[in-house]
Amino acid sequence: MKKRAMILAAGTGTRLLPLTENKPKALIEYRGKTLLEIVLRRLIHHGFRDVVINIHHFPEQIVSFIESKKNFGINIRFSDESDLLLDTGGGIKNSSGLFEGDPVLIHNVDIYTDLNLEELYNFHNDFEHLATFAVKERETSRPFLMNDSNILCGWQNLESGEKKLTRDSSPLRQIAYSGIAMLSPEFIEMMPPVSVYSLTPALLEISRTNEIQLFEHYGAWKDMGKPSAFAKE
Repeated sequence: MKKRAMILAAGTGTRLLPLTENKPKALIEYRGKTLLEIVLRRLIHHGFRDVVINIHHFPEQIVSFIESKKNFGINIRFSDESDLLLDTGGGIKNSSGLFEGDPVLIHNVDIYTDLNLEELYNFHNDFEHLATFAVKERETSRPFLMNDSNILCGWQNLESGEKKLTRDSSPLRQIAYSGIAMLSPEFIEMMPPVSVYSLTPALLEISRTNEIQLFEHYGAWKDMGKPSAFAKE
């Protein structure tokens, strides 16, 4: 079984304007390296050698960047969404054929963290979870709801008051999704057909009848998708 990963890099980066007027979010630099290179080097450090990158906003720039780095010495393939941005869920489903039936680690390109990706990968596979989502105790307006067994039980929008419970359990704890997950082929098969949709609604629907494991981690985590992340750099 190959250690496969997918980097979600197709977003238009509207929160980072004007930085993304002429380049994709994935190629914005942080501490001297592009966000894409930072994630790729962490994946390589943890043993991943087969990576899919979905592209949409200035896709040719991302392809040229990867080629200039000689694919970082690993197998990198692209899932081209130039014609239609499929969002996180649709993008994963559209790329599923490239995973070749293996579990895949999903990593948002704009997440900077010291989470041990190999530990997450092994935890997911050793216990044969359907899906394992990395979570962290931090401020968020849209937390997951987790029970004492670290099972996903729902989601809440603290700004609008919307709350979706997918299984009956108490007490429930609010916890933030970290933008990194392990998905089994079976989970991806359960996802809706390819169209434009976010991963979270699909996840919640699947969690109504299946246990979704949450993996709590600590240490560094930063959302690089907003200008404040670069404010003191």
